[in-house]
Amino acid sequence: DVQLVESGGGLVEPGGSLRLSCAVSGDTFNRNYMAWFRQTPGKEREGVARIATGSGNTYYADSVKGRFTISQDNAKNTVYLQMNSLKPEDTAMYSCAAGRPSYWLSCSLSAQGYNYWGQGTQVTVS
Repeated sequence: DVQLVESGGGLVEPGGSLRLSCAVSGDTFNRNYMAWFRQTPGKEREGVARIATGSGNTYYADSVKGRFTISQDNAKNTVYLQMNSLKPEDTAMYSCAAGRPSYWLSCSLSAQGYNYWGQGTQVTVS
């Protein structure tokens, strides 16, 4: 199993920054990709960014490209999402996920293939 615990959410003004953290523990075999997703009430879950745990290769949704950065610190078993130039439309519950999707599926930022999820952390831009 893999356990994920997010932190770092909060209230920020438009144009501000936040860094989300996802502390990871458990079986590393079950995760070749880590990703951040977000969801607001009444909307479908949206993939934001993903990182390959082995190579560090990253992929971003168009809506956040150039503003968000996903990274990992293997020594701390933590994945980060640095969010800059935040907009009100970035307001959502952000969750990290771990799994073994195929490369092409991971590039679609679909939730398919991610078997482990954290409880989420709320980000409000207002």
